[in-house]
Amino acid sequence: MVVSCKLIASTVITVSMFPVVFLVCAVFQYGRTVIPPGIEQPLKMRLYQTILISVLLWGDILEKLGLYSRTDFLRFAMQGLPTFRDSSLLIQNKKFDEVPVRIYQPKKTTSTKQKAVIYIHGGAGVYGSIDDYERVVRHLAKEGDSMAVAIGYGLAPENPYPSQYAECLKAIVHFLKHTEDYHVDASRVILAGDSLGANMAVRICQLLVDRKDLPKVHAQVLIYPALQGMDLDLPSYQQNARVPLLWRKTAVYFSCLFFNEKTSFVDEVVEGCHVPPEMRLKYRKWVNGDLIPEKFKVRGYKPRDPASYKFKPEVYEEMKGMLDITASPLLAEDAIISKLPQACILTCEFDILRDDGLLYKKRLEDNGVPVKWTHIETGMHGAVPIFGYGILSFPASQQLVDGAAKFIKSL
Repeated sequence: MVVSCKLIASTVITVSMFPVVFLVCAVFQYGRTVIPPGIEQPLKMRLYQTILISVLLWGDILEKLGLYSRTDFLRFAMQGLPTFRDSSLLIQNKKFDEVPVRIYQPKKTTSTKQKAVIYIHGGAGVYGSIDDYERVVRHLAKEGDSMAVAIGYGLAPENPYPSQYAECLKAIVHFLKHTEDYHVDASRVILAGDSLGANMAVRICQLLVDRKDLPKVHAQVLIYPALQGMDLDLPSYQQNARVPLLWRKTAVYFSCLFFNEKTSFVDEVVEGCHVPPEMRLKYRKWVNGDLIPEKFKVRGYKPRDPASYKFKPEVYEEMKGMLDITASPLLAEDAIISKLPQACILTCEFDILRDDGLLYKKRLEDNGVPVKWTHIETGMHGAVPIFGYGILSFPASQQLVDGAAKFIKSL
């Protein structure tokens, strides 16, 4: 009864005050948002950015009023619309070693074993779900000519980091041991994901490279992957710091929620106060703006003076999870990187994470791992979950998901 009253109260407050908050956020984002030349559908991007800021603000307000947690409100507001039934697919909800999954199998049977793609959704580890990515994974199954599995890992902060990685690893290991049950060729299993989901796909590929009891992962398909939390001054982080749909500060805000730490650390993390000097020096060989091709710096990039970083041990203690090899798999040693499977990496120009993808591409290629790279010149972060919504989607949404599906089909 108490929960119902709180829900009713929060709904009344939200509905009655939303126009005012939305207007305030619209004015705020208009003054703060940067829309670079060449970005697609700028008015629609401003609308989505305003909605996102409004949702984050409302989440904080409702949590302070004790009516709703900010993460629950975020998940409610960001969830996708229901999909229609698809007669070409057999869709089942199951559990792999107690981890929820959704399986998509083509109803059309073949005599030969099929390949399979396992998809880990994005959402910064605090929102997103199998349901939200239903259109994406269906498309990969049908256009990629494969079986597909979506993993429903537990979200933070209720499920503390790094439990998300452990759950996804359990589900993937279970599937690799039971491919026969699904008429799947064990040598053609692909790990895929977007944003933090791509991060988890990379880390799990790393964890599996030396497993002798399992088939080798065939490929990794990564859509605008988030791969390191050490250098937030790379060219793409500077250029797109206030470009929708993911501001640099918003990304750090989500990181604080993911690691269940205070969001008051956002500004200090953006300034790099969480990175010990010796770590910054050690990993410059792999994470460094000098490694980004010059053509990606034409929109403006000012290399940061190393002396300007002010390390704060208290910030490091709170946010050191960002620097774990688990959360920053770009920092793995060459001995691991060289054993990884072939990759398809899709990046967007107007995305703070663009350079994470470029640096990972370079590391793979330097270690002899084949890479298929697709860059969406007009694209932005956050386009994938909006895939399949007609005029509400962006051209980049289609390009990214189609690019992933085309690569999967080719395997």
